[in-house]
Amino acid sequence: MIDAASKEKQIIKLTRSQIKNFLTRFALLIVALGLISVSWIWSPVAWAGIDDDRYDGNIYVVYAGNGSLVPPPLDFAQSRDREMPIILVYYVDDSSDCKKFSIVVSRIQKFYGRAASIIPVTVDSIPLKASYSTEELGYYYQGLVPQTVILDQTGKVVFDEQGEIAYEEIDDTLREVFDLLPRSESVELKRRSFNEFNYELVN
Repeated sequence: MIDAASKEKQIIKLTRSQIKNFLTRFALLIVALGLISVSWIWSPVAWAGIDDDRYDGNIYVVYAGNGSLVPPPLDFAQSRDREMPIILVYYVDDSSDCKKFSIVVSRIQKFYGRAASIIPVTVDSIPLKASYSTEELGYYYQGLVPQTVILDQTGKVVFDEQGEIAYEEIDDTLREVFDLLPRSESVELKRRSFNEFNYELVN
């Protein structure tokens, strides 16, 4: 029979080993957390921003706040079949110029998105070929980003510019494509009246 004193010694022994195990595990946890925090502090920062050429996601989602542009509702062939004006915007996700210009593209969509087909084209998606047909996106790309190309309802190129372009330049071209009043006469998008159009033809 085990007497009370030996039972007490076993309980004390058990409790000491449990405390020792707990302290060992706690010390290991502290060391591990210390190593993680030191590695985090000394690791190079990889944050990307609008003013640098680092990749941090699709620019239309991250910077323009407009995930509806990518992928576009209609592709190039569908837009041509519907005889819609097409706005092609060539870009790469790790270009500060493209990041800034994405905000302008989103603004274009706000005003013209229902009447024109806006197609952002990442240049990495263009297959490398010696030549392209007018039915292919590579045909219109000139090798620099951002690049904006506007085709009218007939498929004729009416605008082709590279770099960060002011919204107003694109707006002026689209006003002509849609036969809208110039911005000097109407900030809002208003179609020319029949009499005004007739007057210009006569004089």
